[in-house]
Amino acid sequence: MGSQGFGVDQEAVTRISEEIKELCELGIEVAIVIGGGNIFRGAAADWMDRASADYIGMLATLINALTLQETLERQDVATRVQSALTMEQLAEPYIRRRAIRHLEKGRVVIFGAGSGNPYFSTDTAAALRAMEMQAEVILKGSKVDGVYDKDPKKHDDAIKFNKLTYIECLQKGLKVMDATAISLCMDNNLPIVVFNLFEKGNIQRVVMGEDIGSTVS
Repeated sequence: MGSQGFGVDQEAVTRISEEIKELCELGIEVAIVIGGGNIFRGAAADWMDRASADYIGMLATLINALTLQETLERQDVATRVQSALTMEQLAEPYIRRRAIRHLEKGRVVIFGAGSGNPYFSTDTAAALRAMEMQAEVILKGSKVDGVYDKDPKKHDDAIKFNKLTYIECLQKGLKVMDATAISLCMDNNLPIVVFNLFEKGNIQRVVMGEDIGSTVS
């Protein structure tokens, strides 16, 4: 949603798309799991049934996925959206082998609708898809430049962690990803890098191995 309080900010989507295009030009295979909190946040809708709220949140992720696809393709980046919920008029159903083939052909694959199951966050969906795609790393774009012991926007004395173990994240209750996602990454030894998505050029910097953000491994 960029600087807006709700919905989709065209400038923000365009900038992110330009950075993704730069990765593709370097020959890097890119798969994206996208959230929907700018439109609807299921976990925060405590006035309705949790499963219903989560399904609405999944639909919100598909709105974002289709928006990102359109913006990428306007920049001549071949893109496919795969949905964990069946919506054949809008997106391919999620098929692992097909997704891997798209990546091999240089297409960006955007995974919408999370894991397709209520009670599981898009963090968990990202960890799950990363395992299935045999990804090297999960890059979590955030509003802050890493993992802190408390919210740095609210606390001036917040301490940043440059490197952490999975167990430390779980024991300290740090808001890196939810516990299910971290446990899945730990079981499969998949590193997570949390970085500031809103600083221009950061996506390429983190992919190229620059020491920015926080690494959980």
